[in-house]
Amino acid sequence: MSHVMKLHPFDDVIANMEERIAQGYTIYQQWNCEHCGAKQTMPDANHVYTMGDCEECGKRTDIEKNGMNFMATIGIGDSDAS
Repeated sequence: MSHVMKLHPFDDVIANMEERIAQGYTIYQQWNCEHCGAKQTMPDANHVYTMGDCEECGKRTDIEKNGMNFMATIGIGDSDAS
């Protein structure tokens, strides 16, 4: 099965995520369903799960075993600026 997103070892990604969070980024865990290949993004910011249920096929994936990635966002500018 080919994946739509490159996955990396779970522990390596956690270390990278922790660095980005310390720099002020907001992180969202991403993974591919091991059954249908659909890219999934967890809804909870700065939180990591070891298992995930696919929104497409409903099957469970062992994220810790299969690897993951993440999306990082950061605010730019002052939100109170007029």
